[in-house]
Amino acid sequence: MDRSFRVRLAMLAAAAILTSATAVAQAKIAVINLQRAVLETAEIKKAQAALEAKYKPRQDEMEKLQKEIQGIQQQLQTLQGKLTQQAEQDLIAQGQRRQRELQRLSEDLQHDVDEERNEILTRSGQRMQEVVRKLAEAKGLDVVVESSNTVFFKPALDLTGEATAAYDQAHPAK
Repeated sequence: MDRSFRVRLAMLAAAAILTSATAVAQAKIAVINLQRAVLETAEIKKAQAALEAKYKPRQDEMEKLQKEIQGIQQQLQTLQGKLTQQAEQDLIAQGQRRQRELQRLSEDLQHDVDEERNEILTRSGQRMQEVVRKLAEAKGLDVVVESSNTVFFKPALDLTGEATAAYDQAHPAK
């Protein structure tokens, strides 16, 4: 009796394994590169161009300061030994002030750009997840996996291009 119980238990376990393997084999799966899908949307491309245009004056100001600093450094080199000690110290101090100003402008610009870019990407990422969910439902998919988490997948499973197109249709760039 003990032996027949073990045999039944083993058969039951084998049947459960086969049933779960069959269920997995029937699951409809797709793969997406979510980052690429978001970055290739018309909305993101337009937002990137708008960011560049918005912050161009500050970048230009930084380039101007950089040239000014280079000019001061060049003056110090070419006039070395010809300047009074006070004039040389004044020029060095001016260069240091400009360098601090450039550093501050650079940090402020980077902070502002990063903050605005992150807001845009967060909003677009959330919208993309909703688009992917709707696309998966429409296609009858059971699972959509991020491509960075896969070792291998057939290109036919890639949903990235379709997701970008669906996003552009659902959220046209304004």
